[in-house]
Amino acid sequence: MANSIGHNYSVDRYVTEINRHPLLSKKQEAELARRYRTSGDMQAASDLIVANLRFVVKISHEYRGYNLKLLDLVQEGNIGLMMAIKKFDERKGYRLISYAVWWIRAYIQNFIMRSYSLVKLGTTQAQRKLFFKLRSERERTERALNSGEHASSEELASRLGVANQEVINMETRLAGRDFSLDIELQNGARQTHLDLLAAANESQEEVVADHEEKSLLRQHVDDAMTNFNEKERYIVKNRLMAEEPQTLQQIGKYFSISRERARQIEGNVIRKIRGVLVDSGLNLAAA
Repeated sequence: MANSIGHNYSVDRYVTEINRHPLLSKKQEAELARRYRTSGDMQAASDLIVANLRFVVKISHEYRGYNLKLLDLVQEGNIGLMMAIKKFDERKGYRLISYAVWWIRAYIQNFIMRSYSLVKLGTTQAQRKLFFKLRSERERTERALNSGEHASSEELASRLGVANQEVINMETRLAGRDFSLDIELQNGARQTHLDLLAAANESQEEVVADHEEKSLLRQHVDDAMTNFNEKERYIVKNRLMAEEPQTLQQIGKYFSISRERARQIEGNVIRKIRGVLVDSGLNLAAA
């Protein structure tokens, strides 16, 4: 509540300050624009800016429904105003604000889309149109239907002049807002969303069970190896149970045998070990 009051006070103070600067007549505006365009007169540019700041505030109010601070929207709009002044040509006969409104809206809209989600919501013209018009168009469509039914994505796509899939994709994105994992589940509660996330690592019980299972498996393999010949024991140690197993080519070279012969010996070893494990009652699926 205190932050809201402080924010409103800042907005009111800002509006009071900018309203001290009088509006310019068309002739005054054209002269200032000419001076800036022809000689880069920064004082003329400054006079144009401060005389039109109130219009930026008015336009920013149109975007209050996106839960962003008004002063942040105004700041972005002011950048748009400055960009418009850089490109404004008074010789074409229209007023500055008529030209600048498009720049002001563009900068505010870009800021909203950047702030709305960490995931980029739209880059094409159709996606940008959907982001800012989908909700209002849905409300208008459902009022026109006057039946309590929800407007279909096909109907909205037709009204907005975009593909049906574009509407579906944007509605999906808008439905999943970002939020901080550090936000409390309830005001005053100590538990946060982060507390509810499942741990990526195994539980202590799972770690102990896995260790015991591996130890038991190793014991049965060691018992089986007492009846293996040299080649079979080498394959178990250096291929089947090694952290960095040797290739069949390396094993064949070590014993001066072919790769295919090494594969056959490996197959025999695996069958023998499997037989020992089955006899022991060990769960092979888990192993």
